[in-house]
Amino acid sequence: MTENYLEKRKMKVKVFRLNSFTNTPEGGNPAGVVLDAKGLSEEQMLSTAQAVGFSETAFVTESNKADFKVRFFTPTDEVDICGHATIATFSFMHTNHQIKNGNYTQETKAGILGIEIQNDGTVFMSQNAPEYFEELDKTEIADSLNIPPEYLDNELPIQIVSTGARDIFIPIKSLHYLSEIKPDMEKIANICKKHTAISYHIFTLDLLQKSTAHCRNFAPLYGIPEDSATGISTGALACYLFKHGKIENSQLSKLVFEQGESMGKPSEILVKLVVSDEEIKEVKVGGKAIISKELEIEV
Repeated sequence: MTENYLEKRKMKVKVFRLNSFTNTPEGGNPAGVVLDAKGLSEEQMLSTAQAVGFSETAFVTESNKADFKVRFFTPTDEVDICGHATIATFSFMHTNHQIKNGNYTQETKAGILGIEIQNDGTVFMSQNAPEYFEELDKTEIADSLNIPPEYLDNELPIQIVSTGARDIFIPIKSLHYLSEIKPDMEKIANICKKHTAISYHIFTLDLLQKSTAHCRNFAPLYGIPEDSATGISTGALACYLFKHGKIENSQLSKLVFEQGESMGKPSEILVKLVVSDEEIKEVKVGGKAIISKELEIEV
């Protein structure tokens, strides 16, 4: 009887797959979106995210604090915020005519964050103001990336920065060095755990195209060996680069970051910074998303 009862309690969950931060089906970062997650337990959300298998799946419910409440699950854990899953969520609702161009708010575990949907369908999400934390030992970081310390760009520090999630930012001298890195995922996970960080966000200012920086992201602590487009980390990287004098005031509203080339999933992430008296007042990360397919999962 217990087995029959549990069988009846199973739910079918409709999940939409979108590729964020891209204009082509081949590029971007895939995210799952569950538009009506009301009635799903945390265990069912996690099971759904595991079955979907993407780096993050977003679950949308009603909110009494904002226009929407959105929770984000990796295959192993819930995370406070996810950039590409947010872009996927609001792009889908806009494409599906559930919301119009304009401004909205989402309740997340990182706080109440703003969403801007432009006329062309580009979605920008607001992030928290940046917080700058400790600088880390270059030798230990280089060892975890399986590279000599000489590959690191000594003009910039290895530093933890957060605009909603703590990331470790690691400057690499050249695009060639960046693309050749084959990291030790176990060492990265241990270092991230030690510093309460989500990921390594490694980057170079030696560019593939006309952009601000080219990036790779490793988050093995959360079951993500490499991510093809990481919105939250990119917003924090823009703040880091501004703080260390690598972004001029004339560039603040048109920052473009490349990611995903090493995975065959080229992605383009847009960032806008609002600065007053040399202090960052607002961080917005944006892009477009393309609907890929619909899944149905039983949990």
